[in-house]
Amino acid sequence: MELSLLKSRLKGVLPPMVTPFTENSEVDHNAFVANLALWNSDSLTGYLVLGSNSEAAYLTLDEKLKLIELTVQHAASDRIVLAGTGVESTNETIELTNAAAQRGVHAALVLTPHYYGDAMTDEVLIRFFTEVADNSKIPILVYNVPKFTHVNVSVNVVETLSRHPNIVGMKDSAMGVNQLHTFYNAVPPEFTLMVGSVGVWLPALEIGIRAGVHAAANCLPNQCTEIQHLYEKGLTAKAKELQERMSVVNKAVTVTYGIAGLKYATTLMGYNGGYPRRPLQPLNEQGKTETKRLLREMGFLPND
Repeated sequence: MELSLLKSRLKGVLPPMVTPFTENSEVDHNAFVANLALWNSDSLTGYLVLGSNSEAAYLTLDEKLKLIELTVQHAASDRIVLAGTGVESTNETIELTNAAAQRGVHAALVLTPHYYGDAMTDEVLIRFFTEVADNSKIPILVYNVPKFTHVNVSVNVVETLSRHPNIVGMKDSAMGVNQLHTFYNAVPPEFTLMVGSVGVWLPALEIGIRAGVHAAANCLPNQCTEIQHLYEKGLTAKAKELQERMSVVNKAVTVTYGIAGLKYATTLMGYNGGYPRRPLQPLNEQGKTETKRLLREMGFLPND
């Protein structure tokens, strides 16, 4: 895909696709493909394979490559495919990024290195992303998710990297609207800033951000996209009302109950959540009851 076309299409909502596992912790490829078939009929921009909510940290290299291949093969032709390719070392990140490129991925989402967190200074992060971008066969986006990495990129890093011709954007999952605003004002218009949670989707839209990678889009894809559609039509009151309902569910299934909650909600809404991969455990009965109650109370799941 040409760079200019990619940049023009990096808007709207993408789910960080859950990876369904069997009870024995094997990847359920059939369930994964079935999800893509369902999402292809939803109003999504594309897909992120190997995101945090994909349990990418628990996948082997062979499993990652197989999921990339299945995503590219089964995604609708009008969908963008991003792959999470960031690992701890520069060389391994470049290798996985180019392996994803060879399999047809349009762009890579590269996580900040974080194991040696104290060493991840601005200078180190700028050099890491620059080396990856210089050697990547596809454009890359910076992935900032301090909740998991405990590394939060600075505005200096973002502003510097936004000038690199092969770094086209950033997904910020720090959950801070003020930080989003600071980043947005620091980067050129052609640099795509993506928000990483539906919980701040409407405030991000009000800033001027037009793209989001939302965990809740696994289970409520059309509701995530509808917030943007309503806002862009000038129906801000309706957008705010839907945002408030989505925020309640999002907090439960991604913050309170984590991966297990998201997977259970995904299954309740007719997709295939599957089991989490061990050591993560399935949602307990109390969590299931609460998740189902919230989905019904917010109007997303009909009563039995």
